[in-house]
Amino acid sequence: MIVTPSLQPVQILREIWKPITLLFVWDVIVTVTYFMLPFHAPELPVTLFGSALALFLGFRSNSAYQRWWEGRGLWGLMINASRNIARAARNFMPDPEATELKRRVVLRQIAYVNALRCQLRRIKPDEEVLRMLSRGGADESLERVNVANGILDDTGRRIDEARRNGWIDTIQQAQMEAVLVDIANSQGGMERLKNTPLPYQYRFFPTVFTHMFCILLPIGLVETLGVATPLGSTLAGVMFLAVLAIGDDLVDPFANTVHDLPLNAMCRTIEIDLLQSIGEEAPPPIVPDKHGILW
Repeated sequence: MIVTPSLQPVQILREIWKPITLLFVWDVIVTVTYFMLPFHAPELPVTLFGSALALFLGFRSNSAYQRWWEGRGLWGLMINASRNIARAARNFMPDPEATELKRRVVLRQIAYVNALRCQLRRIKPDEEVLRMLSRGGADESLERVNVANGILDDTGRRIDEARRNGWIDTIQQAQMEAVLVDIANSQGGMERLKNTPLPYQYRFFPTVFTHMFCILLPIGLVETLGVATPLGSTLAGVMFLAVLAIGDDLVDPFANTVHDLPLNAMCRTIEIDLLQSIGEEAPPPIVPDKHGILW
């Protein structure tokens, strides 16, 4: 996620140079053709087309942003639930004999959020997952199709083990299970966003209409703008393409691009909070890189 208050010129050019170049070349072709081979440009209702397209793109961008913000809200709930399960494990199991089990619950929750991060980004469990699981002993969760859910199931079994050993009572077990339910519900919401893209019509027709508008725009403006057509038409076209790109960038908040949620940073926040809650050394927070991007 880009977190700098203002974009750097180099970064902006990297994003827009291709569409600007294509638009400008097409606008120049139309303008040169108009002056070399005079023709009567059709009276296209450019304003009407542009207004309708702007409404269409605005609705699509709002839908994409709602998905992005819902993903951020679900990760906020995940951060809070992770703190809650660690606090419950620490406070409900003060018995010295439960120290190792309490520690494993915390480590497995850290492994869980990192496994979920990898699943949402469609990558294999990385070093962060394996490191935390290895600290808690051998693990069968890695053999599951849904690794994150396997880790969460095992955490539930360890809480039941604590109840059978007399370290917590049934009421405390129910409270901890309620937190696990919140965690599972958050994961389900994230998987729903990841596995259910915007309907095809929302993706196909805005793209077609926007490109058609950019092609027709210089034809409708050349008689009015004359030699200034490449400049005016390109600027107008870029604005519509930018709104189209915003929808594409936000529609999947877990796609591991510079526009998506900083899952690495949020997982690190959970790791820091949970390790410090049991008195272990925690790594430093993840900070934005030199380009102002937080991963």
